[in-house]
Amino acid sequence: MPSEYQHIVVAVDGSKASENAFQKAIAIAKRNDAQLIVAHVLDTKTVSSVEAYDQSLVNRSEVYAKTLLEDYYNQAVHAGVSKVETNIDYGSPKVRIPKYVAPAYQADLIVCGATGLNAVERFLIGSVSENITRHATCDVLVVRSVEE
Repeated sequence: MPSEYQHIVVAVDGSKASENAFQKAIAIAKRNDAQLIVAHVLDTKTVSSVEAYDQSLVNRSEVYAKTLLEDYYNQAVHAGVSKVETNIDYGSPKVRIPKYVAPAYQADLIVCGATGLNAVERFLIGSVSENITRHATCDVLVVRSVEE
């Protein structure tokens, strides 16, 4: 088993928690000279319920995702990560990241932020980070924010 990570997927959504995860993923990628895959999943459940009312909101979500990933890409390159890719996917983030995105890149590490869901929301739907941890076939690093 290799002692270094070669393919690191970091799940981002623009939140403070995912920003912390992204910064940690940059440091790990640099230490290991690893490929960094910055992934964002547009939650189609949310998008499809909104789509019936406002198609422009769906379009704006896609533009936001592309802009977000472009910004993260530039930050990673500027920080010295030599191999950076971005990935936009559609579906449920808690399913797509561990079962589709990570395997597509042969990821040996997934980095994600701890969610800000309250206890009731976690009980009813489960957190994204919890589901990633449960379903991933590689290591998972859940990064906590300082304020949590």
